[in-house]
Amino acid sequence: MTLLTLVRHGQTDWNLARRIQGSTDIPLNDTGRADAHAAAAALADLRPDAIYASPLVRAKETAQIIAGELSLAEPGVTRGLREREFGDGEGMLVADYLTQYGDWHAEVPGAETMAQVRDRALDSLERIVRASRRRSAPRAESLVVVSHGGVIRALLQHVSGGTLPREGDVLRNGSVHRFVAERGTLRLLDEVPVQVVAAAASADLAAPEVAQPVAR
Repeated sequence: MTLLTLVRHGQTDWNLARRIQGSTDIPLNDTGRADAHAAAAALADLRPDAIYASPLVRAKETAQIIAGELSLAEPGVTRGLREREFGDGEGMLVADYLTQYGDWHAEVPGAETMAQVRDRALDSLERIVRASRRRSAPRAESLVVVSHGGVIRALLQHVSGGTLPREGDVLRNGSVHRFVAERGTLRLLDEVPVQVVAAAASADLAAPEVAQPVAR
């Protein structure tokens, strides 16, 4: 069994402006760095063994802050956990994007589908898990993975059979979701409440432990 704790990167100026980032490489702002420190505090009791990150700078810096706080080695970089590529939608304000395209599942020129994001994320998680088991077998390992809202949303949809995230659920910057990879399946445990700057602790995601294949 491997505990996979997925963390959404800290806030960027584009997050604050409600602008779609996708693969555009936008750095953290000061609030985003505070988000990363808050996530590290929430993760301390999990005693993670290693940390991985998307190659985008906002995720890598979040992971580096967490690694420093928890005395972990330098984060490994995993390309399959980068944010969804939004094609022509990148750089648009969210309100303008929704007005033009209707919803997040619309076909946008040059954009990835949610299924494509899900599949590459699952492949990356499977590789991480296999590598960790070679290092630590037979001991279970706790791994932190810093990624993006679109990736975490795709994984939640996968493990819940499409019931999560619920209508109105917000995946906050710095939010923490725990999954378990075991015998070729991935299941959701919970969301760890994180104290966010200028906000109360994140609301828990009450979720059934639905098992789904790690790779499709």
